[in-house]
Amino acid sequence: MHVLFDLDGTLTDPKEGFVKCVQYALAELNIELDSATSLESCIGPPLHDTFRKLCKSDRIAEQAISLYRARYAQTGLFENKLYDGIHECLSQILASADSIHVVTSKPTVFSTRIIEHFKIDRYFGEVFGSNLDGSLSDKTELLGHVLERRELLPRETVMIGDRRYDIVGAKNHGIKALGVLWGYGSEAELTRAGADGLCARPAEIHDRIFN
Repeated sequence: MHVLFDLDGTLTDPKEGFVKCVQYALAELNIELDSATSLESCIGPPLHDTFRKLCKSDRIAEQAISLYRARYAQTGLFENKLYDGIHECLSQILASADSIHVVTSKPTVFSTRIIEHFKIDRYFGEVFGSNLDGSLSDKTELLGHVLERRELLPRETVMIGDRRYDIVGAKNHGIKALGVLWGYGSEAELTRAGADGLCARPAEIHDRIFN
């Protein structure tokens, strides 16, 4: 079995860095958020989609992304933490899986630095992320790229993620999808998206895949 892991909300908790970088970008552009806007709910979707929604303008959204990434590349990248139990989870899966890869909407250049920083890069064959121009940020498109690049069969592949984008992207390719409940998607969100199972703790993932 080939196991694909989302990054944000699944392996690491990016909340602090994400929120501070979004706030920085919007403040630089003098954009005030509506008091009802929850930045936590923006963790998971492609960054381009998030800023188009927040800025209500494609042109301003591109400026916001540049500002976000300027801070993120230097500081926000490391305002992040590995979820408890991830090392043990990955070690257990590595012993059983044919391969393990990271599949994330976050740009590959940042994703690679994050998994190296947390010393979990040794578990993964490859890191598949988006490009800085926004291409491959859609999970369906990205998963199609992964299947082709690694020559994986959908029936021999499983996607692990915390948001509906992970589940829907996997289902669009006939891939089994497991949702995790410690990230930023609710049980209801993951269930509605069609998750084949839900995991409350990282320690549960191995048995959900292989038993």
